[in-house]
Parts: sequence; C-alpha cells; structure tokens
Amino acid sequence: MKTILINNPLCVATMDDAGTEFSGGHILIEDDKIRSIGPEPLDILADQIIDGSDMVITPGFINTHHHLYQTLTRNIPLMQNQPLFSWLTNHYEVWRELTTEAVSVSTQTGLLELMKSGVTTSSDHLYLFPSQASPELIDTEIIAARELGIRFQPTRGSMSLGRTKGGLPPDDVVQSETVIQEDTERLLAKYHDDSYGAMTRISLAPCSPFSVTIELMKQTAEFARTNGLHIHTHLAETLDEEAFCLESFGLRPVALMEELSWLSSNAWYAHAVHLNDEEILRMGESQVGISHCPSSNMRLGSGIARIRELLDAKVKVSLGVDGSASNDSGDMLLEMRNAMLLSRLRDERFWLTARDVLRMATRGGAAVLGRNDVGELSAGKQADLALFKMSGLSQAGGMSDPLASLIFTTRNQPVDYLIVQGEVLINQGISNIEEQTLISSHNRIAAEMIKHAETRTGINFMKTER
Repeated sequence: MKTILINNPLCVATMDDAGTEFSGGHILIEDDKIRSIGPEPLDILADQIIDGSDMVITPGFINTHHHLYQTLTRNIPLMQNQPLFSWLTNHYEVWRELTTEAVSVSTQTGLLELMKSGVTTSSDHLYLFPSQASPELIDTEIIAARELGIRFQPTRGSMSLGRTKGGLPPDDVVQSETVIQEDTERLLAKYHDDSYGAMTRISLAPCSPFSVTIELMKQTAEFARTNGLHIHTHLAETLDEEAFCLESFGLRPVALMEELSWLSSNAWYAHAVHLNDEEILRMGESQVGISHCPSSNMRLGSGIARIRELLDAKVKVSLGVDGSASNDSGDMLLEMRNAMLLSRLRDERFWLTARDVLRMATRGGAAVLGRNDVGELSAGKQADLALFKMSGLSQAGGMSDPLASLIFTTRNQPVDYLIVQGEVLINQGISNIEEQTLISSHNRIAAEMIKHAETRTGINFMKTER
C-alpha cells in the first residue's frame, strides 16, 4: 500500500454536495483513493508528505471538449480572423495532412498542457480520419494518454457527409457508416472500462449536423442506449449552424436533436450558445449536459452562451477548452476565468462567480461524463487532485480569498502537484515527460502539415486575412 499525506493546506475546496471548504487539516491518499480528509490534523507516517501550507487544493479539473490534434494548427495566419464555417473549410485542407505520428505527438502535447493547468481527466473529440493515416487513430490517442498517466475519455468521433454529398468536409476525411460502426465496436471491446475508477472510457461523437448523415445520428443514439454509453456532438454553436438546420431539416438545432432521440441524460453538447428559453427548459427536463467553451466562442465570434439560465434549468454544465485552433490554448484555469468574465458582459443577474466556474470544471465535468468517482475530494473517491501554490507574484495581495484568487489572479503558473489515481504526475511543476523533445517534434510536424497543404492546394495559409 502506497500513501501520500498532504498536511496543513492553505485551502481545500472539496466540491462535495455541501460545497465544503477548509483550511489546515489533512488529505490522506492510499493507493488510488482518498482515505481520509478533513480540517483536523493527522500525525502519521506516509510514503510521501507534502506541505500544503501555501497551497490551494481542488479536485483535478475535468475537460469535456477538445480536439487534441488541433494543437498542430494554432494561430495559422489565414484563419486568425475567420468565423466558424470559413475557418473550418480552410482548416480541413491542413487537417487532411494528419498522420499517425501527428496524432500521437499532438495528443501528448495537448494533454500535457491541460495537466499543467490542473486537469486530471479529459475527453477528446477526434472526428476526421484522413485516408493516408492509419484508421486506428483513437488507439494512438489512448496509448499516448496512458504514457502520460491522465484519466482519458476519448470519443469515437465521426463524419459521414462529405462535400460531394452536401457536407462541409472533404470526402477523403469522412468514413462510411459501416466503417464507423465496425471501428466503434472494436474500440469498445479493446479499451472501454465502465468500472469505478476506470482510466479509459469510450464515448461516441458524430461531429455536427453539417458533417454527418441523419442515419448516423440515429444509429449512434440507439447503439449508445443499448450499450450504456455517453454521446457527444456540437450543437447551436453559431447562427450559421441554426440557418443550416432550418434550411436542411426545417428544424432548429435542439428540435433536430429531439427528433433524432438525442435529448437524453447520456448526451452532452459542445457550445450550446444560441438557445431560446423553451429550448433551455427542454434541455433541463431531458437532463442533458453542456460543455461550455468560452474562449473558442469569443475567438470565433460565436456568441455568449446562457450559462446561468442553463444552470438554473438543471442542465449539467461543464467546461471545455475546445480545440486549440479555435482557442490557441489548452489552459483550464484560463477557461474558468474566461467563463466568469464573459458572463459579466450580460446583465448582472446572469453573472458567474469564481466558485461557479470551479464547480463546472470539477463536479460539472464528472456529471457530464457520467462519472461518480472523480470531481470531488471525499473519502472513497479517486485520488485526483490539483495543488497550486499561492505564493507567487500574481497572487500577492489576493489572499483574503485564496480559492477565488486561483481564478481572479493566477497567471501563467503551472500546477505545482498533479495527482491522478494516487500517482504524482507533476511534482513541483515538473512533469515526467521530456518536454523540449515533444515540443520540437510537434513544431516540426505542424510546419510540415502547412507546407504540404500549401503545395497541394495553392492556398497561402501564411497570409493574414483582414
């Protein structure tokens, strides 16, 4: 039995049902679980003792929406100032260059970036499978995540509606419904674990209404219900999507989801920006989940999601950093801060607090992914913790409320300790990965993808649109 004792923490946010917070005391970890936690001191011998006297300690954060391969296409000049549809159309030409190596390296880069901001569990939405790459790209992601030690819930993404059939993506990155179904069944048999404390779970994720067929959406919902799986897709991200759904199906996006049997408690949606009052109430009644992606919504000019109303309607709300081509970052602390600040561009009645967004990033993420073993610090839960020192320059003067200071004042500071399943993966800010080697490989692949795409298409991706 391996033990870790965290002594005398500055502030612990348990994120339990009562929202318990305390200073002093202890957290005792035995193997993969929290054995004991509370404000009283605990004087025992442990294999590792961490002095928490200057640290805020939270459950490890849970990221519920990402496209990890997009770390390879951050900040491309041509797409810096484009809205979603043109941004997608141009990015597809670069993403067509994805290889197995590119997916492996970008997965580790994106996940490590998340981990250094306190993330212990992440989903991912890999939905395009270029014809020149191995079809087993989800396997590649899972292997990369296991090397890092992070808890991983990838989605078997899919696109089946290519450009020649009226969809947005090129034909050589989409797959047939038969291929998608066969690979889904293979992945579930090989990797899916629905036990308590599972490190790898699979969910299903058709990409969006403008890149998949109606048949695939229906088939996915039915298969997920039969097999006890969660389902995920983009929804109501932009007004362009709303217009597409009205023109193509005669329905608004939420009504389309209901028509396809997707308004259910095992479904979660990325974005959900453009919702009316009736749709919000219906989503609450259906107990669906939302992954709020404020940085991406600002970056693409998509709009401001109505998060306070969604929370009030009992919709499960979590946070996602979204793909790094529409965020240019994978920092969960920044995502929480942006969620809080973006809400304050609305009427004061709809503002989010620091504790609201922290809860979205922990308990909200666990609820959306269908987990009751993470997102909370209490005895018996998985030992997934993020520890942040609050003695830095950016926090000076902000210690009247150390927990809120994590959101209001912390800047560009990696997590000091990250513990996943009782394993210390980041120790005093240092990971177990050779970061410079990873960064060099990542930058090389990113440059090669742009160069190959320019040669093939004649598009100048280095030209900034104004």
